[in-house]
Amino acid sequence: MHKALFGRNSKLLLRSWLRQNASLASLQITNCNAKVLWKFGKIEAYENCLLVLVPTPVTFPVCGCLCPLPQLSLQRNFHLTSTYCEKETTEESKTSITAQELTNAQKIKDDKQKNDAKSLSSKRKEERKKMDFTKSFTERNFITPLRAMNEYLLKPGDLEKLRKITRRSPFEDNPPIHVYLRRDVEQKSIEVWGSPEALQRELKRRLDEEEQYRNNIFHVKKILKEYTRSTMHEEERKRQEHILRTSGRVVLTAVIINSTNFALKVIAWLYTGSHSMFAEAIHSLADTGNQLLLVYGLKKSLQTPTQYHPYGYHNMRYVASLISGVGIFFLGTGLSIYHGINGILNPEQMESLYWAYVVLGGSFISEGGTLAVAFRETMRGAKRDGMSVLQYVVRGQDPSVNVVLLEDIAAVFGIFVAATCMGLTSYTGLPIYDSVGSLAIGGVLGAVASFIIYTNTAALVGRSIPTERLQEINKEMENDVMIRAIHDVKATDMGNNYVRYKAEIDIDGRQLTRSYLDSQDLDTLIEEMQKLKSIEEVEAFMLKHGESIVDMLGGQIDRIEIALKKKYPEIRHVDLEVL
Repeated sequence: MHKALFGRNSKLLLRSWLRQNASLASLQITNCNAKVLWKFGKIEAYENCLLVLVPTPVTFPVCGCLCPLPQLSLQRNFHLTSTYCEKETTEESKTSITAQELTNAQKIKDDKQKNDAKSLSSKRKEERKKMDFTKSFTERNFITPLRAMNEYLLKPGDLEKLRKITRRSPFEDNPPIHVYLRRDVEQKSIEVWGSPEALQRELKRRLDEEEQYRNNIFHVKKILKEYTRSTMHEEERKRQEHILRTSGRVVLTAVIINSTNFALKVIAWLYTGSHSMFAEAIHSLADTGNQLLLVYGLKKSLQTPTQYHPYGYHNMRYVASLISGVGIFFLGTGLSIYHGINGILNPEQMESLYWAYVVLGGSFISEGGTLAVAFRETMRGAKRDGMSVLQYVVRGQDPSVNVVLLEDIAAVFGIFVAATCMGLTSYTGLPIYDSVGSLAIGGVLGAVASFIIYTNTAALVGRSIPTERLQEINKEMENDVMIRAIHDVKATDMGNNYVRYKAEIDIDGRQLTRSYLDSQDLDTLIEEMQKLKSIEEVEAFMLKHGESIVDMLGGQIDRIEIALKKKYPEIRHVDLEVL
């Protein structure tokens, strides 16, 4: 194989010579970076030189020696051999066009083409309308059919003639939805109602009628609740049944037992006149009232979200428990301490305490049974959430069971204190011990109430989930192929073991684009790109695929959210914002 190194500007002379020597089937044109097979009529220059390989020695009009390009000296009419060049002296060489003249002509032509291209590009950029982000832009806004009918008072028949656009549903597990361009809907509403002013008047009239109608249909709310319950998602229904079967059973058991104890303690107090027995009766009354509040809060927390409460009523359990704690503090603590002080200042001789001991014994058994039920449920909840019993109680994970547990602990301790103080009074004959027992029971109730108020206030303010659980969720997020990093993570407890998770995510643009390319026919894409001849065509091409990539980004966000909820069922709401 024989070689010759040509300067880049010898390209045209070489092409001219090749046309006169069509008998050559092919040439290999190479350089240090690339190798291509030359086809007749085409030749390419790489960087600043051409390396031509030919099967036999041939004569080229212009060539150089095989040496580095800076040392290359272009000359006329060399004869190529295997390793060297010989100069030929013929008459034709005297009339040949010099390589330098051809170089200058080609350079002038190339510069002119570049300047023309730059001028045309600048002109098109000036003519192209730039985006103004300071102005409102609604030309491409979409409207759902329901919104078109509610806000623009259009009928389904009016919407049939409008252009439909299929978009991804914003709700998980739902099929794609059909939307309309806002400008089309507005134009159609003006055709139907005559003017925007007439539309606004009709809207106001209908809103007034709807408000009046809503105020007169309270009986319909029960029907709507039953209908909502019947159409509720199966998973949500099971979750509500679990809450009622666990926390609800504990609270209802406590209500029945405490109300019975209250009645018996009142009878014993009236019979004996014991201050400690009075304090215990007040204690049972406070427990009964507070647990009725817990029943209301528990039932309210299971209510489905509404337009005015889009995240539901999960915090109602904490609200009811907070009110319960306040009730224990003022009613139980206040009356017990007041009665104890009154007994110290005005001591009275008590009657036989026999029946008081009987009632206390029965209360100890019943309160102990309720305490056992509440403690067993607390242990189950702590095991389910991966916590110790103490952590579960301190965090107030289940506020309803928490209140019952603490009240029963105080009740059992109060029964022990009351029995001890009444025994001392019976043994010594001094009523002061009984009054001190009332003060001690009031102090226990005050401590329990303060703890309940503290834990439920912390939950209502907005409490984060345990750090270990949050780190586990974050690790799951970072393992996704589309996510490079997560920032500003917030995970708050919403009540009823529901969690709201929010994070700023850094999406991997290369992986997103690769995923989009996997969904496309690359051969078709190449054909579209090869047909691009103008800036307008390039812009249309980029707009088409850019919008599709944005849609795919939304689809990937939905996929991440669904996967996160599936692995962590306690996560009810996921808010992912792209950086």
